[in-house]
Amino acid sequence: MMTKDPSRKQVIIPMSKENNNAFMKKSLLHVANINRQLRNVKSKALVDYIQSDPLGVTIITNKISQQSDLLIIDQYVKNSNNINAL
Repeated sequence: MMTKDPSRKQVIIPMSKENNNAFMKKSLLHVANINRQLRNVKSKALVDYIQSDPLGVTIITNKISQQSDLLIIDQYVKNSNNINAL
């Protein structure tokens, strides 16, 4: 079956298990904060939820994210207080 448009709506952010656990404890807060930042730039994509996986976290969006949306999400996760950069 062929699709006309891309069907991926996931943003996968690799991180260590310790960072993953710390980040997931406040996942609802992170969803709200990322959505606020996306609304500020008038993006049509919004985060539905965040789920943990063995490689890091997967952020599920309602629409296919553009490059600018991915950059906002990536910068938010990197600047999060729960992430240990080491």
